Amino acid sequence: NASLLGILQHPDGTVLKQLQPPPRGPREQEFYNKVYDSDCCDSVLLELREYLPKYFGVWSPPTAPNDTYLKLEDVTRKFNKPCIMDVKIGQKSYDPYASAEKIQQQVSKYPLMEEIGFLVLGMRVYHVSSDSYETQNQHYGRGLTKETVKDGISKFFHNGYCLRKDAIAASIQKIEKILEWFEGQNQLNFYASSLLFVYEGSCQATTVRLSDVTLAEKRGVPKGLLSGGDILEYNNNIHVINSTENGKIEASVSKGLSKFYALHKKAYSKRHHSQLSLKVENLEQGNVWKSSTCIAQEHLNGNVIPQLEKVFCHMPAEIKESANVEVRMIDFAHVFPSNTKDEGYIYGLKNLIAVLQNILDS
Repeated sequence: NASLLGILQHPDGTVLKQLQPPPRGPREQEFYNKVYDSDCCDSVLLELREYLPKYFGVWSPPTAPNDTYLKLEDVTRKFNKPCIMDVKIGQKSYDPYASAEKIQQQVSKYPLMEEIGFLVLGMRVYHVSSDSYETQNQHYGRGLTKETVKDGISKFFHNGYCLRKDAIAASIQKIEKILEWFEGQNQLNFYASSLLFVYEGSCQATTVRLSDVTLAEKRGVPKGLLSGGDILEYNNNIHVINSTENGKIEASVSKGLSKFYALHKKAYSKRHHSQLSLKVENLEQGNVWKSSTCIAQEHLNGNVIPQLEKVFCHMPAEIKESANVEVRMIDFAHVFPSNTKDEGYIYGLKNLIAVLQNILDS
């Protein structure tokens, strides 16, 4: 599937992104090398690392030493039910060296880029009610207008039950950090680059502070859990999955996630997709889910806490907050040195923040 996707999932928690043909591939590799150079002491680039997937150099398969892959952090890995959206940022998705033909092609793909400053390239949303994912491809984003872009983006944060305002608020905060970085640098301009959004789609137990003891008592939580300062509020639908089962599920599902890294999104074949769903169905029929321990109220005692930790339920609030939402910059085949602020990218970020804020306020 590497040739179809340009993306491979590595068991070590990285993704392998196949280098595009020159000049794009080498340019992206050069960008990562520059930002992640171990001798780098430029504070602008050092801060930029926070907003990128971690970079682990390049890799080639022993069988095809001329095929080069970028080895990158899999940003979706720590999530149980990752909801993923890929948004291209900027007013121009063609770079300053593009031919008239290339410019025409890019503009015709989405004439509103100049005005809106961003374009949804794809999304994958977990619907709690149906325990299934809904996927939208790039045609969805290209169909959005100034009037419908707000509803188009809010779809990403709706899980079938409710609008995930917590994830929207956290996303805004993360974009604002990236915007601050752009406002403070005038050495790089980014074209046809994307933001990857990921938030946790599964309903997890939430941590309640000790000040909420009365709430805890009303819910009949055993007193023993209060001593640590944090207690668990629980849902009846928490399943504790042991790590081997979780690994099996993750392996089969996550292959589908990382396609959002790939620039060649069109190449994601239907055949591969149906194999993927088949694999997941087989797992479910194999009772992987059903065999997992369901925690009932009376079983919430000390000895399930270690198991719960595995599924990110019992964590200090600040860790959980950061585990909840990721916003990372990806796709750097068109990054160029510059001596001015990247006004097009800044425009796109500000407009995206405004749209998200509007969804939050309404």
